[in-house]
Amino acid sequence: MAPTDAFWRDPRLGTPGRVELSAGTVDYHSFGSGPAFLFVHGYLVNANIWRKIVPLLGDTYRCITPDWPLGSHRTALRPGADVTPRGVGDMIAEFAERTGLDDVTLIGNDSGGAYAQIAAARHPGRFARLVLNSCETPRCSWPPNPGGFGVLKRAAAHRVSHRALYQPLRVPWTWRLPTTYGWLAKNPIDHAVMRTYVGPVLVDRSVRRDGREAISSVGAHHVREAADLLGRRDDLPILSLWAADDRVFALEHAVEYAERLDARLTTVADSYTYTAEDQPERTAEALDDWLSS
Repeated sequence: MAPTDAFWRDPRLGTPGRVELSAGTVDYHSFGSGPAFLFVHGYLVNANIWRKIVPLLGDTYRCITPDWPLGSHRTALRPGADVTPRGVGDMIAEFAERTGLDDVTLIGNDSGGAYAQIAAARHPGRFARLVLNSCETPRCSWPPNPGGFGVLKRAAAHRVSHRALYQPLRVPWTWRLPTTYGWLAKNPIDHAVMRTYVGPVLVDRSVRRDGREAISSVGAHHVREAADLLGRRDDLPILSLWAADDRVFALEHAVEYAERLDARLTTVADSYTYTAEDQPERTAEALDDWLSS
């Protein structure tokens, strides 16, 4: 597929694959060998968000980058599939099981960090380590209030308002607004990649359905429940990897949460929430340093 295609994936992600889960088909890419990283992106992005960091880690680690069903994915799930926070958390654990992954480091960014927390809390034997990469904490709302992202859930109350909300994304200059991606990536994202983020929700009704059902069911209580479970464990090493300049997920919340979880806190300079986009080298170095220790 050409880079102008809404369903294009960067070849740096590695070898494409598909796995059949209870909810339907999930597309993914795999690159490298060694201990496994299973990446979880947030709402209205896909595996392309990891395209810069995967080649930096692939000499030492196996990087698995699925397209989770959050509005920018290629293949829609079965109608009626559970894409509530608990459903997606279970889907992440099932993916790891079906693909034969063990000794897995689960890394979640943006709302993917919320789903990663839920997956690790609900499936305590499935994941060996957890990385929370600029994401929801128990002190955050979900969707987060900074940037005005709460409108996403409100618009999802009806399919007409949900579809209407995304129509301005047809115009590239809207991609840098605080209410879209402007407060998530400090630097402009390549247009070819942005088309894969905004294109599917605009052109594919079934993908739009999955995204709508996912965002309509989120809520802060899901993260708080997961945090309570994670806080009782002492067998799960956790890294809190935060953008130093994050405008959506406050660094002070990360400091407090890291203390509660007895997690290491590492900051990534000169980056907003998408650290793998803004500072892939620094993000990869922090991950490798933590894993090596």
